[in-house]
Amino acid sequence: MKKVGLIGLGRMGYNLALNMIDHEIEVYAYDKVVNEEIKNNKSIKLFADIKSLVKALAKPRIIWLMVPAGDITDNVINEVSGYLEKDDIIIDGGNSNYNDTLRRYQTLKEKQLNFIDCGTSGGTDGARHGASLMVGGDESIVKKIEWLFTSLATKDGYAYLGKAGSGHFVKMVHNGIEYGMMQAIGEGFELLEKSDFNLDYKEVSKVWAHGSIIEGLLMDTAYSAFKKDDKLTSIIGRVDDSGEGQWTIEAALKYKASIPVIANSLFARYKSRDEDHFSEKIVAAMRNEFGGHKVYKK
Repeated sequence: MKKVGLIGLGRMGYNLALNMIDHEIEVYAYDKVVNEEIKNNKSIKLFADIKSLVKALAKPRIIWLMVPAGDITDNVINEVSGYLEKDDIIIDGGNSNYNDTLRRYQTLKEKQLNFIDCGTSGGTDGARHGASLMVGGDESIVKKIEWLFTSLATKDGYAYLGKAGSGHFVKMVHNGIEYGMMQAIGEGFELLEKSDFNLDYKEVSKVWAHGSIIEGLLMDTAYSAFKKDDKLTSIIGRVDDSGEGQWTIEAALKYKASIPVIANSLFARYKSRDEDHFSEKIVAAMRNEFGGHKVYKK
């Protein structure tokens, strides 16, 4: 049986672990905090620390990281790389800044370790049942473990995109597009809310989610949210951002690309922290539905 070391058992990591198990991949896992559900899942081999996890895997080892971007990812890579050996593979499946990915790739290459960046989309349901995976890194290394990506991805949901950093760059732009699409949906409902019509948003989102030009996962999540709370009265319209929108704008400035919709959607998120608008409630609700992101309650 193929074996993968997984570091990070949060919402996405745990669902990826279950996905791996479904595809007969043995999961060796570690996280600082593990809930009772994970502890009781005997299909996952839990370890008390990263060192013991690494030592339990046969060479060449595959270590998949599903931890928050930034310093936490750097700290985990620094620790795990100290236990790895030549030709072992680290996969970063989180939302890392592609500039950090390029730096990490070079540092690990100097240690004769392989580093693959894997942009992961589809929310928790995608992680569980079939994700969208955008992969960058040395092609020869990616091809050796392509079985892992094709196992975890939905049909046609995996692509090798090129050199190191390309996977996370494409995922960053994907998330920038997501910002703009969610903002447009939220603004549409804002207009409906301010009109003279007494509309049932559950019915509106239902019909938009089935057969319309704007149907899709995001509209499905709006429909799901309205089924639970028809006016979203329990939600404060504050929308956080996790960095990708800002990184996308920074890249656009670097490459002189015009992305006004994405830029304005990020600014709208900043604005949402000061005022409570219905459009931000929609975006907050959709993010909660597809990714389990935090919503602020009244």
